[in-house]
Amino acid sequence: MLSKNEIKEIKALGQKKFRDERRLFVVEGEKLVAEALRSGFDIVAHYRVEDIGVEAMARISQLTHPSPALAIVRQPDPAPASIQPDELVLALDGIRDPGNLGTILRIADWFGIHQILVSEDTVEVYNPKVVQATMGAIFRVRVHYCDLRSEFQSATERQTMTIYGTFLDGDNIYQTPLTRGGIIVMGSEANGISPEVAATVTRRLYIPPFPPDAHTSESLNVAVATAITVAEFRRR
Repeated sequence: MLSKNEIKEIKALGQKKFRDERRLFVVEGEKLVAEALRSGFDIVAHYRVEDIGVEAMARISQLTHPSPALAIVRQPDPAPASIQPDELVLALDGIRDPGNLGTILRIADWFGIHQILVSEDTVEVYNPKVVQATMGAIFRVRVHYCDLRSEFQSATERQTMTIYGTFLDGDNIYQTPLTRGGIIVMGSEANGISPEVAATVTRRLYIPPFPPDAHTSESLNVAVATAITVAEFRRR
């Protein structure tokens, strides 16, 4: 049985303040817990509904409908990104929606991208909604919070890396030469890539609608745009 104090401690991890203090995060669901157990991450605790009961699981769950399994996982120690010249890396500038960030991690995982650089104002990767949306990708894709502009300048100085960015006034991605490695910058849902980060982009790309002169939606969801962009790089 879980004590009241244990339940309080687990429930507190729904708040960023306590996740930051304790360097822990919550994983829920059979699939996600299974991913956590085989990930190599430090599993602090593992609970199953048949062991603690339905009521206790409901009290510690962050979900509207509690799942049969929940784990408390230790956050890995932050580490600076180490980017190889031929490596393809994503960079996210001001992504605020948890579902979008989680989905982008899942896209990165699918296309073999192992590192994502994110601006400090991007939503926290250990937010429960982000974790759920990753569908386990959080255990395979490392997320580095950093000053994107400084990171890009450092990357281009060390090794001639191309910094790509998606813009409405960019070059048609389907007609533009793409390199094997590089950094692909995706901007926020509301404002796109910030002017400070945009100034460091060396190749501006655009995903055109079809047909080109059609009256369509104003823009694409950032996760959808990320999937299209990364798929085109991998297709080449």
